[in-house]
Amino acid sequence: MNMEYLSEIQDHKMRLKDLAQMIYDLCGLNYLDNLPLLASKVSKRLSGLNMTFGEYIECLTRNPQEWDHLVELITNNETYFFREESQLNELSHVILPQFRDKKCIRIWSAACSTGEEPYSLAMTIAESGIVPLKSVHIIATDINRKVLQIARRGWYPKNSLCFRRTPKEMLDRYFIPQDDGFQIKGFIKDRIEFRYANLLNDQDLAPVEKVDILFCRNVLIYFDSEATRRVIAKFDRLLNPGGYLFLGHAETLTGMNTNFETIHAHSTFYYRKRSNDSGVHHLDETLSQGGKAN
Repeated sequence: MNMEYLSEIQDHKMRLKDLAQMIYDLCGLNYLDNLPLLASKVSKRLSGLNMTFGEYIECLTRNPQEWDHLVELITNNETYFFREESQLNELSHVILPQFRDKKCIRIWSAACSTGEEPYSLAMTIAESGIVPLKSVHIIATDINRKVLQIARRGWYPKNSLCFRRTPKEMLDRYFIPQDDGFQIKGFIKDRIEFRYANLLNDQDLAPVEKVDILFCRNVLIYFDSEATRRVIAKFDRLLNPGGYLFLGHAETLTGMNTNFETIHAHSTFYYRKRSNDSGVHHLDETLSQGGKAN
């Protein structure tokens, strides 16, 4: 069914390129070098709306809410509980002890998808017993409003692949069997605040405020170097001096001029923001003026 719409999109390469540029300007996702993939994703939406490609471009112009539906199609939301366990171990055994005396520990899950990452963080902290769970506030954001609805509900089908790394004892301790699935228990949900946010939009990020620990895993791989610099500059500004940044194992800050130092440990690596954060605003200002950090 989608082949007819896909063929029409491919016949309008310049307009497809314009759409890719619009997506890049909006949220930093780079489809400019992969137009066939973008065409494949958009064709599904055209089929559902029974629109031509030209009509759909007009729809995006007239109806800003349609961008939410498009974002649902072009973002990758595959995730699972307790992903990259080595990083969670570092959080438990190395980082949390440094915050024992802090009354409120603020953690940001910057691309939380359907919620598995922030819930895993809360469960990991509860398991550690190093800091009181009630002292932890996790801000979980995503650009996809549909996955945020799933995350807020906190219910997952029992046969979902999201449980492929979840030990039975963790299911028993932190989930309630419900409707052929599992519901996150309330005392875990209560530690998490889910919000919509575009990582390139300062207005969206304003409620995040300053955080101590930041997880943004397997997101920057979809950005080009310029969008990555812009996002890292915002992380620079929002992370407290001495705070920690976790990226995906395929992501690195190598070659970028940042205030982060790399920490290598136990089959993983992550970053710590230097205590002297002079230059953070300089980096942000340089990028906003069209310059590049080296």
